[in-house]
Amino acid sequence: MKKKNYLFWIFGILQSITLALIIFFVFKSLNNITELRVIGLDTQILLSIQFPLFLLIVEYLIYSKE
Repeated sequence: MKKKNYLFWIFGILQSITLALIIFFVFKSLNNITELRVIGLDTQILLSIQFPLFLLIVEYLIYSKE
């Protein structure tokens, strides 16, 4: 692998992890603020994993086109 690819994967994974944590904690804080549940824990975890993973895949597809 090229050095450029290593940098993409390092920063892409860091970006995805950060985005997953932000999504998780935003919904967790919304659930704590309101009396009613905004979304359930299972949906919260699913969104926190699937959206950043999908974004990483799309970014890789865009990045890998030459």
